[in-house]
Amino acid sequence: MSDAIKHECGLAYIRLLKPFSYYQQKKGTALYGLNKLYLLMEKQHNRGQDGAGIAAVKLNAEPGYPFMHRLRSIATQAIADVFAQVGKEINELEKSQPEIRKHPGLMKGHLNFMGELLLGHLRYGTQGKNNVEFCHPFIKRDILPVRNLALAGNFNLVNTDELFSIVNIEPGAFEKQSDLAAMMEVVHHFIVKEDEANPGSMSLSSVLKKSFKHFDGGYHVSGLLGNGDSFIIRDPHGIRPSYYYISDEVIVAASERSAIRTTFNVGENEVKELMPGNAIIVKNDGTYSIEQILEPKERKACSFERIYFSRGSDEKIYRERISLGYKLSDSVLKSIDNNLKNSIFSFIPNTAEIAFYGLLKGMEDYLNKIKLQRILSWDKDYDEEKMAEMINRKIRVEKIAIKDVKMRTFITEDSNRAEMVQHVYDITYGTVQKGVDTLIMIDDSIVRGTTLKESIVRMLSRLEPKKIIIVSSAPQIRYPDCYGIDMSKIGDFIAFKAALALLKDRNQTELLDRLYSRCKELLRNNLLHTENVVKQIYASFTPIEISAKIAELITPPDVKIPVEVIYQTIENLHEACPSNLGDWYFTGDYPTPGGNRVVNKAFLNFMEGKDVRGY
Repeated sequence: MSDAIKHECGLAYIRLLKPFSYYQQKKGTALYGLNKLYLLMEKQHNRGQDGAGIAAVKLNAEPGYPFMHRLRSIATQAIADVFAQVGKEINELEKSQPEIRKHPGLMKGHLNFMGELLLGHLRYGTQGKNNVEFCHPFIKRDILPVRNLALAGNFNLVNTDELFSIVNIEPGAFEKQSDLAAMMEVVHHFIVKEDEANPGSMSLSSVLKKSFKHFDGGYHVSGLLGNGDSFIIRDPHGIRPSYYYISDEVIVAASERSAIRTTFNVGENEVKELMPGNAIIVKNDGTYSIEQILEPKERKACSFERIYFSRGSDEKIYRERISLGYKLSDSVLKSIDNNLKNSIFSFIPNTAEIAFYGLLKGMEDYLNKIKLQRILSWDKDYDEEKMAEMINRKIRVEKIAIKDVKMRTFITEDSNRAEMVQHVYDITYGTVQKGVDTLIMIDDSIVRGTTLKESIVRMLSRLEPKKIIIVSSAPQIRYPDCYGIDMSKIGDFIAFKAALALLKDRNQTELLDRLYSRCKELLRNNLLHTENVVKQIYASFTPIEISAKIAELITPPDVKIPVEVIYQTIENLHEACPSNLGDWYFTGDYPTPGGNRVVNKAFLNFMEGKDVRGY
């Protein structure tokens, strides 16, 4: 993704089911849980670079001793920073008590994060400022252990304002900027109510049913209670990913299957997917149940997880990204008139590499088909040299673009800053026959098009190819997201800008005023959630027309080399990623009414010149 977007956070949960002495004997360290939490978070580091946090709960703590601890960081390497602080505490303890590792029970009493329940979180900020107060887990404290709650998740809620009214709380400045704060208040409210009604025998299942029915959005959330109970829950549409692994030693949950597999060295079939609307509820004695908390709705698992965000080390995701690239082959071949001899294939950025292999396979399959046809057409009229030349034909692949270290500049003038941005990427000279070769560059998705225009297209044009083709393994991103991806300002999208430019070209801009009036009417009648008004902006144009206009918009005025943009189709996306059909940012078909409210609010903001979020 040449235009980086902030996306889904990462969650890591571990419940140790054996005494610490067991791990000391069987695994060689009483710190087994902490070691695994670190690995589980590090294997998901792609899911959050704004911060990290961990929480631990100790079972059967002596009265008067702390039983819940939390540590958060927004350092550049936040995971490393958090665990360096934990390691410092361990090192200091061992210096003062060299024999302490032989006594796991004593270690537990001295080390804050040596708990049986462990919760880790990686933050990509989609709401709130980038400071440590917004890092998960959040903690709610109480004098009664059962009413202490540590909460973290990968989610966005679109009805935060309504949630505070449920618990009769007037949110402060901090709470208004954090959907987790709203979720925390609601969940804790029902914990207290349930504990008051059933002291000593609180039903966590009942708490989850009463609280999570109020949340509109996509979520994968975990909570630790001070009495040792805990839970993991997934939204009823399955928008956010959720996986778990259970053995006689541990209960584990995370945002990515491959992270669990690698960390615990287990097979694919041993790691299960938590079904939409379900929760894993773990009691303080280690017994657990998987319960349906909310009625499952139409599955709308986020397709961006498969296109871009989850690590490609998961075998299913790897195959799906190969398929995404492969399914673009016909469109690319048509664009180059099947002329593979004078076509060079590459990718940018690195996250597009797997889709690139799929596109390459499509080209190779076509080339092999042509080779066979040509050889058969020769009958016996060939010699060794002619045969060798045909067999040795290959798809031309080059490492065209190289991303340099992140450019930083003291220059603040816009014109000079744009000049610096051009040099974020560099090119490999001598790879292209000037005026002869076509460059085909595959990207995983195109959101704003800013980097393409200001850096990539201009950079590629220096090689003087005959033509530049930018290929996106994702369809056109047309609508805001409000379930995890930080894409809430509709005016940022290159597809939206292209549609506006087409309206202007055809003297149809009055449509914008009509839709603006319609949105204001819906807002007055509290019906903003009932329809997606913005769909009408795209209705008059084919995807090919919008792609052509996008190509114009991302081509700098002084670049005369033809530029074409080819996008994935919705149909091919669904065929390639059949289990993740969430496509609202492409189609405008939101899984909950809150999505319609967000897209219409984003359009209102755009028309009124407000550079603010749509929710």
